[in-house]
Amino acid sequence: MSTVTTTYKVTGMTCGHCEGAVDSEVSAIDGVTEVKAVASTGLVTVTTTGEPDDEAVRAAVDEAGYELAGRA
Repeated sequence: MSTVTTTYKVTGMTCGHCEGAVDSEVSAIDGVTEVKAVASTGLVTVTTTGEPDDEAVRAAVDEAGYELAGRA
């Protein structure tokens, strides 16, 4: 199965702890193979098997305490 890499814009991240919280929550989504959050840019790159579930990503980012602004 092919992998898909999608970049999202997340607001509210300011530090490494923020990155870790987002990484942890998004990594728990079924089908997610890699997550890289960068607080300085507000971008979260998510690699998934198949098309990502934007709503699941939104819920995970919300659970981490941040807001998903949409795809970058």
